[in-house]
Amino acid sequence: MIRAASVLAAEENNPLIPHAYEMVVGIFSFVVVLVVVGRMLVPRIQKTLEERTEAIEGGLVRAEEAQKEANQVLADYKAQQKAAAVEASNERRKAEEQGAQIIAQAKEQAQVEARRIVENAKEQIEAERQQALRSLRAEIGALSVELAGRVVGESLEDSARQSRVVDRFLEELEERARTQEQITS
Repeated sequence: MIRAASVLAAEENNPLIPHAYEMVVGIFSFVVVLVVVGRMLVPRIQKTLEERTEAIEGGLVRAEEAQKEANQVLADYKAQQKAAAVEASNERRKAEEQGAQIIAQAKEQAQVEARRIVENAKEQIEAERQQALRSLRAEIGALSVELAGRVVGESLEDSARQSRVVDRFLEELEERARTQEQITS
C-alpha cells in the first residue's frame, strides 16, 4: 500500500499529467480558438489565397499573352527584315544594271565623239594638204615658168600657156613619185 499511495502521490505531482480542471479549461480554450479561427480567419486566409492564386494565374496568362505577342512581333520584324533585304537586293541589281547602261552609253558617246574628232581632223588635214598642194603648185608653176622661160629664151607670160606647162610638169613629177613608190614597195 505504501507503494500504491506513493504511486498515487507521484501521479498527482507528476508534471507530465495535467490536472482535470486544466484539461477542461484547455479543451474549452482550444474549442474557442478553433471556432474563432474556423469562422473568422479561415475564410480570410482562403480569400487571400484565392486572390493570390488569381493574381498568379492572371500574371501567367498575361505573361503567355505577352510572350505570344512578342513572338508575333519578332516574326513580323523578321518578315520585314527579309522583305527589306530582298528589296535592297533588287534595288542594288537595278542600280548595277543602270550603271552598266550608263557606262555603255558613255562608251558609245565617247566612241561617237572620237570618230567625229578623227573625221574632223582628217578633213582638216585633207583641207590643209589640198591648200599646201595648191600653194606648192602655184610656187612650182611660177618657178617652172621662170625656169622654162630662161631655158627656152622666150617669155611665157601667157596664162594659158603657163597653166599647160605647169600642169605637164606637175604630172611628170607625180608620175616619177608614183614609180618610185612602186619600186620601193
